[in-house]
Amino acid sequence: MESIERDGPEAAQKQLMIHRQIAPDFLDSSHEWRRVFAEIWGTFLLVLVAAGGGVVAAMSNGRVTIAMIVVAPGIMVMAIIYFMGSVSGAHLNPAVTLAFAFRRNFPWKRVPGYVVGQVVGGISAVVFLRVMFGTVGALGATLPGSGVTYPKALAMEVVLTAGLVNTILGTASGARNIGTNGAIAVGGYIALAGLWSAPVSGASMNPVRSLAPDLVRGDFHTTWIYIVGPAVGALIAVGFEWILKGKPTAAGGIAAQGSLGVDAPDALDS
Repeated sequence: MESIERDGPEAAQKQLMIHRQIAPDFLDSSHEWRRVFAEIWGTFLLVLVAAGGGVVAAMSNGRVTIAMIVVAPGIMVMAIIYFMGSVSGAHLNPAVTLAFAFRRNFPWKRVPGYVVGQVVGGISAVVFLRVMFGTVGALGATLPGSGVTYPKALAMEVVLTAGLVNTILGTASGARNIGTNGAIAVGGYIALAGLWSAPVSGASMNPVRSLAPDLVRGDFHTTWIYIVGPAVGALIAVGFEWILKGKPTAAGGIAAQGSLGVDAPDALDS
């Protein structure tokens, strides 16, 4: 609320009016199945592209390049935020859901449903790839690069995820950043992070994106890196967000929880 007050009394009144209009819908449990379905479908599409890039690259003898592989998930996330961000907040990542909950933008009681939905969506995507193409390309698994030690890969995932979650929390905290700018910022960050760091750790930044291929192919000996790293990075990002922005804002709650048909970005900008 501090940021709302700093914007002046008219902006504060406008934000509070919008918050009162949308907040009851956040508490309406009858919409929860829509939110969880959105997380299943959105995570399916994200993992399909992220893991599928490696699979298709392997089966096509490199016609899909490393640049294509790492940029595609960023563009997919951008599209998903556009088409379903208003329904569930388009978390698509347990680290993001946990970060929003620790940030107090998202109710803890909804965390299990979102995480289960994300896991179901991610595994379904890899099963689809397995049925379509077999186990080629290790089903798009994220692995430390050649000569990269596990601690280095872990450190990279911590830092990359901290940056990603800060981008998400930061673009969700103010009216000017929700919607178009948020989608571009988050998608752009994912693509940029992958372009320079994929050879180090795979630039997962998402426990489900890494767990799903490992689960389907039955190889878990590096899975812990991609669960611990994003979790720690997300917690660091929440701390940084408190330092940068202070208390959570109403706009952050709208972005994290979705508005189910209420065009919050336009309303906030009007």
